[in-house]
Amino acid sequence: MSFDSFPHPSRRSFLAFSAATFAAAGIPRVASASGARDPRLVVVILRGALDGMSALGPIGDPDYAGLHGDLALRFSGDHAALKLNDFFGLNPAMANFARLYNSKQALMVHAVASNYRDRSHFDGQDVLESGMPTPGQVQSGWLNRAIAALPMGDKVDAPNGLAVGTTPPLVIRGAAPILGWAPTALAKPTEDLIARTMGIYSHVDPALATALREGFDAEAMATKDGMAGVKAVGAADIAAMRQAAEGAARLMAADNGPRVAALAFDGWDTHANEGGATGRLAQLLGGLDQAFAAFEKELGDKWKDTIVVAVTEFGRTARINGTIGTDHGTATVAFLAGGAVAGGRVVADWPGLKDADLYEGRDLKPTTDLRAVLKGVLADHLGLPTQVLAQKVFPDTIGVAPMAGLVAA
Repeated sequence: MSFDSFPHPSRRSFLAFSAATFAAAGIPRVASASGARDPRLVVVILRGALDGMSALGPIGDPDYAGLHGDLALRFSGDHAALKLNDFFGLNPAMANFARLYNSKQALMVHAVASNYRDRSHFDGQDVLESGMPTPGQVQSGWLNRAIAALPMGDKVDAPNGLAVGTTPPLVIRGAAPILGWAPTALAKPTEDLIARTMGIYSHVDPALATALREGFDAEAMATKDGMAGVKAVGAADIAAMRQAAEGAARLMAADNGPRVAALAFDGWDTHANEGGATGRLAQLLGGLDQAFAAFEKELGDKWKDTIVVAVTEFGRTARINGTIGTDHGTATVAFLAGGAVAGGRVVADWPGLKDADLYEGRDLKPTTDLRAVLKGVLADHLGLPTQVLAQKVFPDTIGVAPMAGLVAA
């Protein structure tokens, strides 16, 4: 069944890091590889394996409710799913995403998975973020390699990428330089402290003074309105997700800001007491939903040229377990939102949920390669050639064609 068109560090390195984590100077304005547009791309990694069938429920499948039990979404009753069409319902915690969907600025791809088929979080995340056929091959990510393939203009050492978090997600690590920013619990530096620091180093180390000034400016832009005291990214907390997105979006909204960003949110491993339309999973989805809304708000008119993609290492079992949770599975759902998304659709070659249809008798069967989705965005949104995608960004994937139609014309 196919769905598509349904409605001891040196003082230099220490001080620069303290100012704005990995902050760097001279971020250039970069268009797509075609040179015709000024797109922005955000990749959100949901670490822990998202239960796609409680995020986007196949309510029209007659076997869904029996398999997923108390975690299954329903079109009626308390905490009813947000109806997208006669078959799929969205978790009620994602009202902002549903609004974007209805305005044709969001879509979902269901029954999707990376090429990884075991169920180790560590290895699954490695494959997802490295873009390699197997885990442990490289220490770089496909998004960084995509950034490296973009035209950099005259400033080849200046970053187009933004890593949000105390440690850059693997997906954006690599040879291409990146800017880094992390929400911290440290007190925000006062203007007096900044002025004194700048006064000291402007005479003894002008280059460092310049980097510090730009670092302080980046921090101020990302953390305005009291963000300095939020939890670290990855805390799987609603406020932390929203505030991380706000900071990233403010940096990306600047005319000379980075155009590509990566964030990672932890906590999606729901073995017990998962909840469905309510409970822990719904709280997590609510945080993700607020992150989408924060990107839309803070990017302002740049939103029209933006795509935000949220993906996870694998899905969860079709059947709930004895602790009202789900175990490690295979296929799941990917979320895409932004003004540049050709939205208002659920894209799914639905495999069915009868016992004979389940992958290894337990999981939602993958029918769409996640790399095809990611390639489609990189090709049509950033303008990267198919050959570059197959040989450099996702090596050895010549047989995985980019998915067409994800980006608005």
